[in-house]
Formats: sequence, structure tokens, C-alpha cells
Amino acid sequence: MRELDTLLGSFVEEVYLSLSSEDKRRFSNLLDLPDPDIHAYLVGRSTPPDPGLVKLLDRIRANRST
Repeated sequence: MRELDTLLGSFVEEVYLSLSSEDKRRFSNLLDLPDPDIHAYLVGRSTPPDPGLVKLLDRIRANRST
């Protein structure tokens, strides 16, 4: 999905290096998911079971609006 590439690419460029090692692991695990699942998480159609991933997704969404 091109939208995901744009959104996640800008997050990597602007925020990734400042993440904790745990959040970097979560981000890597997120990227292993199918695109439709990632998209559903990002638009709020579905919520991941990991509360840490929920917080990371919030940061990704916040980065989109900057």
C-alpha cells in the first residue's frame, strides 16, 4: 500500500532513531504484519493486543499530522 509506505517512511526518517529498543522491536514486528492489518490499526478499525504497540501507533499517527 502506497499510503503505508509514505506514512511509515516519514516516521522512520523523523522518529525511528529516537525510539527505545523495545519500540524498535515493536515497529519491526508491526512491519511483519500484512498491510491490511497495519492499515486497520492505523485508522483505528482494529486494536492490537499489545498496549505498547497501541502507544507506538499513536506516535505514528501523531507524526503524520506534523
